[in-house]
Amino acid sequence: MTPAETPRDQFPVRVFGGPTALFEYGGLRFLTDPTFDAPGNYPAPGGAVLTKTAPSAGSPAELGLVDVVLLSHEHPDHLDRSGRDLLADVPLTLTTPDGGKHLGDKARGLADWESVELDRPGGGTVTVTGVPAVHGPGPREAVEAFSGQVVGFVLTGDGLPTVYVSGDNASLDAARETADRFGPVDTAVLFAGAPRFEGLFDGAPLVLDSATAAEATRILGARRVVPVHYDSWAHITEGRDALQAAFTAAGLADRLDWGHLG
Repeated sequence: MTPAETPRDQFPVRVFGGPTALFEYGGLRFLTDPTFDAPGNYPAPGGAVLTKTAPSAGSPAELGLVDVVLLSHEHPDHLDRSGRDLLADVPLTLTTPDGGKHLGDKARGLADWESVELDRPGGGTVTVTGVPAVHGPGPREAVEAFSGQVVGFVLTGDGLPTVYVSGDNASLDAARETADRFGPVDTAVLFAGAPRFEGLFDGAPLVLDSATAAEATRILGARRVVPVHYDSWAHITEGRDALQAAFTAAGLADRLDWGHLG
């Protein structure tokens, strides 16, 4: 531990593969984008088929209590059948404005910079704020016409680190907007992997690639980065080795934390 670090920054993050991670923050347990289905082909909007290539490193039965799901969007590589079943047992799901309208009474959509206050078990509150995310290259309005809404999240609280959960974001401008309001970030759960589809956005990545993930880390001033969404699906084009190489080239390798598997 370097002198600049403090124990409060080092809460463990359990990663399950794909975009799914579990962590405790302020006495509450948060789960990102729940995906636990078996490998196979899954239909997606627009007639696409997404192929899961590896099983999750754990099952919903192993999660224990989950207080809040942070659901960036509803594509099947972010909310699968098992994930949808799980939502019924979780008190609160925070998601996009569109998702908040049809995912049931326990779901709440967050627009950009909209916040919700959550009671902590020992007193006080955790604030979760929706932040911009753009699921592809180019202007947000044009991207959303193809990819739909996506939301990121920032978690804050008295005496707690600032945590950023990016969701499927490809925009460094969105990272800058978040950094302007909340930076520097103590922990970033950063979706990466450079997913691509032939014929969509000229093959440009729909989420940060490894180099832009490193640049987003610099923009956010993130002291720790837990990468997710860089494995387990055929449309992911850059995995752990590419991320490690990009962060090393950027002089940021010491920021990487691969989390606790399974």
